[in-house]
Amino acid sequence: MTTKNTPSASKPRQAKKSRKTGRRHPLASVALIAIGLLFTGAGYAALSTSTATAQSDSSSQQTISEGEKLFAANCATCHGLNLEGSSEAPSLLGVGAASVDFQVGTGRMPMQMQGPQAQKKPVQFTEEQTAALAAYVASLAPGPAIPTGKVLDGAGDAANGAELFRINCAMCHNVAGAGGALTEGKFAPAIKNVSAEHIYEAMITGPQNMPVFNDMNVSAEGKRDIITYLKYVENNPSPGGLALGSLGPVAEGLFIWIFGLGAIVALTVWITAKSN
Repeated sequence: MTTKNTPSASKPRQAKKSRKTGRRHPLASVALIAIGLLFTGAGYAALSTSTATAQSDSSSQQTISEGEKLFAANCATCHGLNLEGSSEAPSLLGVGAASVDFQVGTGRMPMQMQGPQAQKKPVQFTEEQTAALAAYVASLAPGPAIPTGKVLDGAGDAANGAELFRINCAMCHNVAGAGGALTEGKFAPAIKNVSAEHIYEAMITGPQNMPVFNDMNVSAEGKRDIITYLKYVENNPSPGGLALGSLGPVAEGLFIWIFGLGAIVALTVWITAKSN
């Protein structure tokens, strides 16, 4: 005996099947929330980046404008309104921010008076003003940038730095960085108590009578090693006792002639007087 499926019996079965096929996956809600968060985060990040960039550009332009005003008031008389230079001072086009930071940050500029070379003196500008002047000069022509980061940490190879310094710098600055005299009233200054930033800037810009040591001459790592050596000499006393200014064999020889021979002469006179 067979039974036929009546319409009333098949309807609940079809409805149940329909409900099964139309049910959402348990992770669908999680996926929907994740997609929403992803798009929201991406949109916020894009907006934040554009806002930060706009603020940075605005701040940079404001710094350059401030530097232009400072330059016109303090430097343009000698260096020209457009950095073109004059008979009194060289052009600053292409010297870069590093040169300005060194010259102004060490007090060498503005010069107190004309002479064989600009001498270090108390700084005339604040750090913010110096940064503004550097930004303005750098905005008109490309040049060496102010160094930052690892090259200034003083954690390089002091032994290699000592060798590089002896080869490239000691003939003027003395092997211990104590400085020395040059021709025509010029001199190589002592490097004691000079910041790592200014030492690096001097090497890449060549102030006064100093040659430029670009990365082809001395690599960035080599410059870091030189700074490490100079800071080691600065922070460690002379192992031989009295350093005599660290001026080398001239000072040491003079000391021997004056005090050594003087002591011998005095001893000779004493012996002679005693015998008589």
